[in-house]
Amino acid sequence: MIEIQMTGLVKEFEVGRRVLDGFSLQVDSGERVGLLGRNGAGKTTIFRILTGQVEPDEGTVATAPGKRLGLISQIPVYPPQDRVQDVLERAFAPLRELEAELGRLAAQMGQDSSPQVLERYDALSAAFEARGGYDTQTRLNKVCNGLNIDAEMRQRLFSALSGGEKTRINLARLILEDTDILLLDEPTNHLDLKATEWLEEYLEQFSGTVLAISHDRWFLDKVVKRVVEVHDGKAELYSGNYSFYVEEKERRYQERLRQYEKEQAKIAQLEQAAQQMRLWAFQGNDKQYRRAIHMERRIERMRTTDKPTRERKLTARFGEREFHGDEAVVITGLSKSFGGRELFSGVNLEVAGGERIALLGDNGAGKSTFLKILLGEEPADGGTVYLGPSIRAGYLPQIIHFDRPERNLVDTMLYAQNCSTQQARDRLAAFHFRGEEVFKPVSALSGGEQSRLRLCMLMDSRINLLILDEPTNHLDIDSREWIEQAVAEYGGNLLFVSHDRYFIEKFADRIWMLEDGGITDFRGTYREFRAWRERRAQGKVAPKQAAPTPELPKEKPRRPGGTKELEKQVRAAERAVEKAEVRLDELSQEMEQAACDYLKLQELYQQREELEDELARLYTQWEQLAAQLEEARG
Repeated sequence: MIEIQMTGLVKEFEVGRRVLDGFSLQVDSGERVGLLGRNGAGKTTIFRILTGQVEPDEGTVATAPGKRLGLISQIPVYPPQDRVQDVLERAFAPLRELEAELGRLAAQMGQDSSPQVLERYDALSAAFEARGGYDTQTRLNKVCNGLNIDAEMRQRLFSALSGGEKTRINLARLILEDTDILLLDEPTNHLDLKATEWLEEYLEQFSGTVLAISHDRWFLDKVVKRVVEVHDGKAELYSGNYSFYVEEKERRYQERLRQYEKEQAKIAQLEQAAQQMRLWAFQGNDKQYRRAIHMERRIERMRTTDKPTRERKLTARFGEREFHGDEAVVITGLSKSFGGRELFSGVNLEVAGGERIALLGDNGAGKSTFLKILLGEEPADGGTVYLGPSIRAGYLPQIIHFDRPERNLVDTMLYAQNCSTQQARDRLAAFHFRGEEVFKPVSALSGGEQSRLRLCMLMDSRINLLILDEPTNHLDIDSREWIEQAVAEYGGNLLFVSHDRYFIEKFADRIWMLEDGGITDFRGTYREFRAWRERRAQGKVAPKQAAPTPELPKEKPRRPGGTKELEKQVRAAERAVEKAEVRLDELSQEMEQAACDYLKLQELYQQREELEDELARLYTQWEQLAAQLEEARG
């Protein structure tokens, strides 16, 4: 059954600039569709047309009759006295009306027990039960738990919440309304990992239709079954999830490129033939002249295919400073409380050269505060942070601030960096700020554009510790890939906070999970961390294995660095082996102390066996790297 039908939609907000130019799409019942495209491509306009907020200039829109449609991008305005609980309860307004009608009929039956009244009461009672009227509180608690809406938040005024919190409450209300068609506009932007995973599980079980705008590639892979890219105002269809879309888009590009090159070769051949015919025509052969004219017209008809293009890749890279020493960062006994609540205490961590660490945790857990303490921008309540003497940090904050937002982009670069006007324009162009756009004031940029500008300025600094706080927030997929290119080319230490699981999986070889007032230190990728958490939740992993053996960080794509890069890897391997050997000695001592505790001894014995296997692997890696270094030195 067709639930949404859009045909030939055209929408123009500025004269001569069509956001939508013949957009057509059909969505069937129960489909999971992802709507992709660059910021400004027209995705949100499509949602507004579907909900009747915007009228198309041309084209038609139809939704299946009787289907309820809900959108989460727009947050309704509620009375100022409404609490969060009141907003959530609004989802059950139709059920409350039904309940009130049942109450009136029950009272009426005391005086009038006619068949019509009894029949009406039975029908409404069945409808009330079928729509979940008797378990509204259970559903409310389940959704609130999944989206981290605790009892304290439910009593707060809705008007006093942040934009992100309002979005989360609105999403909860929409889910509770049991809508038939869900329109989700960046649903994961203000959700932490736990809430995002809960939403994904909910959507898997949701029986209705989902149309989602999202730049969260992990979410798109997990949820959608079909991708629609809005490109040049039209719909390009891909029958798979995000990973399929990436591969299929590249395949289509290569196919168009081959077709274009084939046409160009044919055109070149015909042009050469036409030129020869004209030469013969100059010798008085009118027939050859007519053939040349005919062939040139044919060539013009063939020139309709434009050369396929794709987005330019990022051409800038971080200026790096070489790291010297064993430890880049040493954190000892770190503690911090805020507003009477303890964020973390007794945190002890060490960071070696070249490690790439993701700092994860729920919203409000204290991740940004932790980063600011490392940078010296926020005092700790207790403990110390030591940065190696050769460490120079670069920081991209979550909330971008410019001291002089009235300056244009070029002047901002000139005042902040030691460069010429041409160098400033070249660097801005590398980050896709081109033409007249570079003379816009910084205050006119979107949040994503400001992040891009700050990153552009940051890349000019020579750093060896890069700290990023939600670097991909509010960025479209193209912009996220630009940042990923820069990070992939960067060879120094990396510490970042992110809810973008695609980004985390791509770059983290170590996970710090901030929860319950402490940090769980896990050496491995995000997928490995999730698998380990699942095993621990099932009781298959002892709690003390939260930080498995120190190991050589997984090798990430880095620029060729000759013997210097190999020397860094050999030193990292040596440190990993040393730490594993130290831990092995510690385990032996702990086993002696636990000689009378059978359960504890078994746990330690299991850890020692795993550590010995890991140590053997580390020795092999060390030997291989050392051999490569010797060969490179030749």
